[in-house]
Amino acid sequence: MEKSEPENLSEIFKALAHPIRVQIVMGLMKKHECNVSKMVEGLGVPQPTVSQHLNILKAHGIIEGFRNGNQICYKVTNEQVKKLFKSLD
Repeated sequence: MEKSEPENLSEIFKALAHPIRVQIVMGLMKKHECNVSKMVEGLGVPQPTVSQHLNILKAHGIIEGFRNGNQICYKVTNEQVKKLFKSLD
């Protein structure tokens, strides 16, 4: 069964309901893409913590990872989230 628009938005807001995840999305919106090492450095939290939050954002279709050489970089791919964060600038 397909989710309604309000249900989809509710899921997105739940996924964004943590300061670290908001920081990740804000950073990705500014830089357009970033790898985990730079996120760890910028956020000042351990790599497993960053990975946990990235997994939640990926599971909710907010970001996608792609290989760049030997690193995996992430970018925001959800258009609703992009619009939301652009409107906050």
